[in-house]
Amino acid sequence: MPELDRRTLIGSGLAAALPLPLAMPAFATNMAMPPAIGRAERESRLRRAQQRMQAVGIGSILVEPGASLDYLTGVQWRRSERVTAAVIPARGAPIIVTPFFERPSVAETLGVDAEIRVWQEHEDPAALVAGFLRERRLAGEPVGMEESVRWFVSDGLRHHLPRTRLTSADPVIRALRMIKSPAELALMNYAAHITQRALRLTHGKVNEGMSAGEIGRLFREAVAKAGGEDAWALVLIDEASALPHGTGKPQQVKRGSVVLMDCGCGVHGYQADISRTFVFDADPTREQRKVWEQVRRGQDIVMTTARVGVPAGAVDDAVRRAYESWGYGPDYRLPGLSHRTGHGIGMEGHEPVNLVRGETTRLAPGMCFSNEPGIYRPGEFGVRLEDCFHMTAAGPKWFTTPPPSIDRPFG
Repeated sequence: MPELDRRTLIGSGLAAALPLPLAMPAFATNMAMPPAIGRAERESRLRRAQQRMQAVGIGSILVEPGASLDYLTGVQWRRSERVTAAVIPARGAPIIVTPFFERPSVAETLGVDAEIRVWQEHEDPAALVAGFLRERRLAGEPVGMEESVRWFVSDGLRHHLPRTRLTSADPVIRALRMIKSPAELALMNYAAHITQRALRLTHGKVNEGMSAGEIGRLFREAVAKAGGEDAWALVLIDEASALPHGTGKPQQVKRGSVVLMDCGCGVHGYQADISRTFVFDADPTREQRKVWEQVRRGQDIVMTTARVGVPAGAVDDAVRRAYESWGYGPDYRLPGLSHRTGHGIGMEGHEPVNLVRGETTRLAPGMCFSNEPGIYRPGEFGVRLEDCFHMTAAGPKWFTTPPPSIDRPFG
């Protein structure tokens, strides 16, 4: 059927039986888990980071524990008042700064060639960093701070190097992390595979009277059996499904309930994020079917708009234009789409950049996003369908198969 006819039907809620474009084949059930990121890839990242640092005039970068530290060095650590950080110079090997008594533990996950320099409890770790920069003759050059570095860490370094300019490391670290390598894409693909299968299994076990917490527990158990990590589940039932991030009020499944499941897990540190909405043990109403189809069409609009070189914000604009033509909004008003159309994803569930109005970053191969143009009707119900995709030179490619209809909400 011509696209214009399809749009007209979806806008009126009469397109439930139409085939949906851009669907990808379901994942095979015998996928092998890809290996974790290894030393060679991390060392390549460090080299590329140093090339970017030289290009933008940054002499060194400071990174605290979190996804970026793992990305560059492999160190998986926690933040506390005792500073552990990597200092990456524009030339030469990096160092890891950590308390003396933490050295053996921090060294367990270090995945690149880097010296570990320690400080004692009565000492100032910022002085240790400043000393390293003076030693490498970098104290007079700008120091890039990874975007999540805490104030007391940067302020401590400023105290020891008052003439050194502290600047953002985004042109280096953010630019690198936004573009995923084949190894990263494989891990995200597998995490999505596990999440999708766990959602299907959970759906088959939902019973009348279950709470949101009980459904979430079923999902986490399914992920654990499949080898996924850090599973999480946001389950919203009936009126709560119109609240994108839920409510603290009790929720219970009954016949005819709208159930929204927003779930994910990790594989070797890389994340998946998938949402499904279904009607429990009853035929969907005409309005439920209409909204579900409109959201599914919204996902297709994302995939049609997302092309290499297009500003990320244009994707959100395209979805909102369609939604407004169907009577929603305008803008973020309800009923309609009250949040961005999608977010970046990788080592973190949410990371730059977003598919949101005004975002000028242009889409490029290797970027990964969620695609979740939900529609919410306060006091009634909401529908969110979410699948992630990555950009290729030829356009976007799904990680997971979007569901074909409200009657087959898990494919």
